[in-house]
Amino acid sequence: EGKGRKRNPLHDFKKTGELMLIKVNKTLEVKTKLLNTTEQCAKRCSRNKGLSFTCKAFAYDRVTKRCHWLSFNSLTNGVRKKQDHAFDLYEKKDYVRNCIIGKGADYKGTISVTKSGIQCQAWNSMIPHEH
Repeated sequence: EGKGRKRNPLHDFKKTGELMLIKVNKTLEVKTKLLNTTEQCAKRCSRNKGLSFTCKAFAYDRVTKRCHWLSFNSLTNGVRKKQDHAFDLYEKKDYVRNCIIGKGADYKGTISVTKSGIQCQAWNSMIPHEH
């Protein structure tokens, strides 16, 4: 990220090779388009450009050079994983992380209880503890 160098949009994604997500829940949304690179797919997913949903992941078909933007990820209910040699799955790290980075203001993970099983306090609440 030096002078004149652009940040690679793929840095915000966790890659899993040879995996595709199949939606069982029909309300989950997918949009596809031909694009030459995974960087182009990642950039569009990060910006939600041209999408009617919040992009949480994308799968890139290396054979057809087709990007599949997904409104879900591998942790979403109503989704199953499928081994597929043509695809690489890229999931936004913000949605698959199970840890807090910094103050946690951008946390979108799935953990909402402490290690001992106590329900976490909402970020916007000062009860029972002040931040």
